[in-house]
Amino acid sequence: MPRLSKLSRSVAGRGVLVTGAASGMGRATAHLFADEGAMVAVTDLKQEAVDAVVKEITDAGGKARGWVFDVGKREAVERVVKEVAEAFGRLDIIVNNAGLATVGSTESSRFEEVWALAIDVMLTGPARIVRAALPYLRKSDCARVVNIASTEALGATPGGVGYAAAKTGLIGVTRSLAVEYGREGITVNCICPGAIRTGLTERIPEENKEKYVKRRVPVQRYGFPEEVAHMTLSLCLPAASYVNGAVLPVDGGMTIKNA
Repeated sequence: MPRLSKLSRSVAGRGVLVTGAASGMGRATAHLFADEGAMVAVTDLKQEAVDAVVKEITDAGGKARGWVFDVGKREAVERVVKEVAEAFGRLDIIVNNAGLATVGSTESSRFEEVWALAIDVMLTGPARIVRAALPYLRKSDCARVVNIASTEALGATPGGVGYAAAKTGLIGVTRSLAVEYGREGITVNCICPGAIRTGLTERIPEENKEKYVKRRVPVQRYGFPEEVAHMTLSLCLPAASYVNGAVLPVDGGMTIKNA
């Protein structure tokens, strides 16, 4: 029997753009890719926070540069994607992680504002970035896009209509792009994190967290940003070339638990 081919499990030397990389899952993702030898574009809204993550990575021996921009602004997206590709001499991997907590029911006086913000940042934003990155991804022999959605796209909770709509739509964007560009070797996949310890969940009292995981999460704990980052990295490996259009919960089994 012939030996199996040796597909690469290295992202060393790849150009990676991570949005929302100044904290939480984005920060963990930027660190992990840099640890694996990739050149990482750390992008977010605030210069000080971006600079801090870039310094953390470079102090640890990694390669990273920072950009400040809003994924909700088309001109900024086009500018930054071009600058990243030129700075690294390539752009192989996009991680669409930028997001925000938008809370409010359809009866809220701020419904229109909250809805528009959620859709623009968490649904249109990722599509904008992929659109801008396509010329560079097409030049890569390992083009990867990973969209970070949420388990709110698989089963919603009250008061988050805009957030749920955006994250559910992001699954649709993922599948559509996977079908459209898979033939060119550009794979597009989606991760749906569940209860993760990030800045957005810090405000939840520990007692409430414990009650929630005991009732809902089979592994009985919140996840950590690095656990999501490792799944993201796995989808971006050259060896993951036949994974396309997948929607993967990283939630400790929450979405499969009936009671």
